[in-house]
Amino acid sequence: MQAFTKLTGVVGPVDRVNVDTDAIIPKQFLKRIERTGFGQFLFYEWRFDEEGKVIDSFSLNQPRYQGASILISRANFGCGSSREHAPWAILDYGFRVVIAPSFADIFYNNCFKNGILPIKLSEEQVEDLFQRTTAQEGYQLTVDLENKSITDAQGLHIEFDLDEHRRQFLLQGLDDIGLTLQHEGKIDAYEKRHHDRLFA
Repeated sequence: MQAFTKLTGVVGPVDRVNVDTDAIIPKQFLKRIERTGFGQFLFYEWRFDEEGKVIDSFSLNQPRYQGASILISRANFGCGSSREHAPWAILDYGFRVVIAPSFADIFYNNCFKNGILPIKLSEEQVEDLFQRTTAQEGYQLTVDLENKSITDAQGLHIEFDLDEHRRQFLLQGLDDIGLTLQHEGKIDAYEKRHHDRLFA
């Protein structure tokens, strides 16, 4: 998993509350067995009409937000089913950070397992970011995980809280398997002792 330390990127807004995982990645696209390739289907039913034509009014379809790597949205982001395909689609599309006032628990946990940094800010702070994003084309934020801060070129400075264990997961680029493999020597030693006891 790719480590996360600091990111400067364009902000893309999705100004909706209760964005559920079926909106993030609709169920008809869950047939793939790889983790990659889901980005093209992110927010599919908001980005495209029934004939597959681009809906120009949807924010992420607008040229000013192309290449965005920081997503901002409203409360209860990632609610609904527990599908891990949702963070896969977000990451594959190009987002490494999602900022919202609150997240559904399962989605929030799945983000860390897939190299995405979800940041919880207050409603007022998120509203300010929406205002800044819409007011300035190409608006960028710098997210510094080592210092747990968010800044912009206009003097904005926000500090955010994050569980230290999860922060280290991202800083070191570890998922659950990677964390386990850090103890590979101890696991091998245990397996050898167990084998010797059984077959001595």
